[in-house]
This record gives sequence, structure tokens and C-alpha cells, in this order.
Amino acid sequence: MTTWTVPVGGDETSAVYESAPSGSGTVFVCAHGAGGSMSDRATTAAAATMRAHGMDTVRFNFLYKERGSGRPDPMPRLQECVAAVVDRVRRETGAQRVIIGGRSMGGRAASMLAAEGYACDGLLLLAYPLHPEGKPEKLRDAHLPQIRVSTLCLNGTRDGLCRRDLMEAVLERVQPTFRMHWLEGADHSWHVLKSSGRTDAAVLEEAGRTAGEWLGIG
Repeated sequence: MTTWTVPVGGDETSAVYESAPSGSGTVFVCAHGAGGSMSDRATTAAAATMRAHGMDTVRFNFLYKERGSGRPDPMPRLQECVAAVVDRVRRETGAQRVIIGGRSMGGRAASMLAAEGYACDGLLLLAYPLHPEGKPEKLRDAHLPQIRVSTLCLNGTRDGLCRRDLMEAVLERVQPTFRMHWLEGADHSWHVLKSSGRTDAAVLEEAGRTAGEWLGIG
């Protein structure tokens, strides 16, 4: 594990780089969700799963979280932070492939960068927040058809921020390089009900395995 301090437009934030047990030359820059941080359970678990399937990972705090605020920065500032961390990854790691993305809001910020043509080798979205909780009419889909880089989106079938029928309609408009994978029974945090017969660990393993197969490394 290596800890970095990353400059971001006059400010700075923390990031953690961790190598996979068996390297593939691929680094996944994993951004956290709106209510989380680089050290929250969901983000660390997702990163650990991706490392188990061949990806080095970088977790980092968005600037608002680094300064102890609970209010997310404006989207352009979130995107600037992702780009600054990716720049550091490219300088420090010699990665052959850099995959951007992350959980919920973090993945959305990365997806908006990708839609603007930001250079990366893939986009990995974990629990993409298609709409706010209880507000399915407020879709966050306008930029998704503009993404041309290879994309894997992993959402649970019980995700309150991504109604399946609405996402399926969006998928009719995205590029052929956009792949959707549904995690049966999982909610936005990738938790499953005991009555489902599945476990949270099984959901994480499915997510990691699917991502590894998508990249041709796991």
C-alpha cells in the first residue's frame, strides 16, 4: 500500500494505491459515493474485490470529504479531482491500462469525464445512480449515449437509485461498447436479503469476476 497526496487545483487530497496479487498492468481508479469516503466499507470492499481479479486499485477522497464536509463538491470539481488522481496514477505506476469509475456519485463523475472524451482505457460503474432515491423522473442519463470508451455498469436489481425498467430504456440509446450487468437481489449498497438465498460476499465476487472477464484478466 502506498499513500499519496494529490494536488487538485490549489487544494490537495489523499489517495491510496494498492497492487493486485497478480499484476495485469491495469489500474482501476475507484471513486467513492456521495456519503462515503475512500475508507468506507463499500469502497474498500469493491477495491479489494477488483484487486482479487487482477486490477491494481487507487482509492481517493473527493475534496469535500478530505476537508471533513458532508456536502459534495459541484460536479466540475468532482471531475477535476478524478482527473488529478488519474494524472498521478499515470506518472507513478506505468500502468498499461487505466480504468476510471467507482461507486454511485463517484462513478457518475467519471462517466461525465468519459462522455467529454477524457482519455482512459475503460469505465467501470458500480451502482450507477440513474436517478435520486424516490425521484425516477429526474434521470441522470443525458451524457451516457456520448460515452464511447468500453464501459461496464454493475447495478443491483433492487437498487433504489436505478430502476431497472428505466435503465433498460437508456440502454437502447447507448453505444455498443456499453455493457450492463445486473446483480440479482442486490440494493444500492450491494446488500441482499437473507431470504434471497444469496450473500453480500457472493454479490461482490460476481461483480469482481464480471469485471475481470470484461477486461480479459480475471
